Amino acid sequence: MVYTPAQLLLAIAEHETLERTCAALRGLTLEAARKLLRGAARQLQQEKLPLPEAKVPGAGRAIRVYSDGAARGNPGPAGAGAVLTDSAGNVIARLGRYLGRQTNNVAEYEGLLLGLKHARELGYREVEVRADSQLLIRQLKGEYAVRHAGLKPLHAEALRVLRSFDRFDLQHVPREENALADEMSNRAIDEEMA
Repeated sequence: MVYTPAQLLLAIAEHETLERTCAALRGLTLEAARKLLRGAARQLQQEKLPLPEAKVPGAGRAIRVYSDGAARGNPGPAGAGAVLTDSAGNVIARLGRYLGRQTNNVAEYEGLLLGLKHARELGYREVEVRADSQLLIRQLKGEYAVRHAGLKPLHAEALRVLRSFDRFDLQHVPREENALADEMSNRAIDEEMA
């Protein structure tokens, strides 16, 4: 998939990592950063000059999403984590987001959604999901019912995003195979609590 600079700026303006960038650049609010990026995107869209296009490496092929969620207490301070890799195991992205006070199962779904949405943003059309939560994988496969009211909207959203891919595969993996995603979910909590 090919993106114009304006499309990339608009994607950056809406992406969660912009919050961390603003935190690092003291004095720049999230809303001000989004306004600057949207303005720059509008400017680029109005230009009549030919603009270079950026190509995302590997976009269009399959990507593997390792996802995890962590909660310290149930409910308690929680984080979502995801790691995206190519078929050779090379890390494409590491993602983490603090969720506030949530249950571990909500955090698991949020980790999955974080990874899936990022894979879609990058233009991938096939996804292989790997998670160490049996509940998450079995609910998404229809093997377990979703009984908890707080999980029903997350389950529905996860299925909607999964079905937006041309192909998807869901697999439960041992915790050891999901260590990087676990690290990202815990790091999100640690950074918030520091």
